[in-house]
Amino acid sequence: MSWKPLTEQAQLEELAASNQPFLVFKHSTRCPVSSMAKRSVEYDFDLLPEGLSLYYLDLIQFRTLSNYIAEKWQVRHESPQLLLLQGDSCLYHASHQDIELKDVLSAISE
Repeated sequence: MSWKPLTEQAQLEELAASNQPFLVFKHSTRCPVSSMAKRSVEYDFDLLPEGLSLYYLDLIQFRTLSNYIAEKWQVRHESPQLLLLQGDSCLYHASHQDIELKDVLSAISE
């Protein structure tokens, strides 16, 4: 698996309209905690089901997209943050040291 960059609001609207689950990792490139969380997620990529889309949001460059996510999916902005989104629902979210990719699996299967 690999990250797909999230750079435009239109991407999020298209993903929500598809009603398929997708992951968003919100990352601050200036934060060591965020870098550690990103490495941890990448280490566990093989746990994710095939075909699950995984997006990377650079908060330094695209903070307005993070604000849009917070508003649309009613989830407080944090960094780092991992979100499992589907349609208009946030199925899972965690931030900082609580980010565990294995926890996403239970949210996917519900």
